Amino acid sequence: MNEHDDRRHNARVSFHATGDLEFADQKFSGCETENLSTKGVLMLGIPARALGDTCTVSLHLSGTSDDITLTMQGEVVRLEDKGVGVHFTEIDLDSYTHLRNIIYYNTEDPDALKEFSFEDE
Repeated sequence: MNEHDDRRHNARVSFHATGDLEFADQKFSGCETENLSTKGVLMLGIPARALGDTCTVSLHLSGTSDDITLTMQGEVVRLEDKGVGVHFTEIDLDSYTHLRNIIYYNTEDPDALKEFSFEDE
């Protein structure tokens, strides 16, 4: 299996939140997400970046008790008219745990994910 197939094999869910992308030369605030996995995110409204650009991704999650911000390091791996696909290159354990829970609770078939090992991603 090549890297692209492996990347797209991850459990990906439609998930709408706001986030920021900070590149070395530019910051985009309040952007919307379209989908999310434990390996990456599609961020909407990010114009004209190059493949391989590195950035810091901050996702803002609003809950019933506290607002949470997940912060990951990433790299642009897909360019689309509506935004960019960012592959997470570095993520702390707390953010990873939140991402796993988001995927689990937003998938159409959470029972199928019980057999899916996130550690094997």
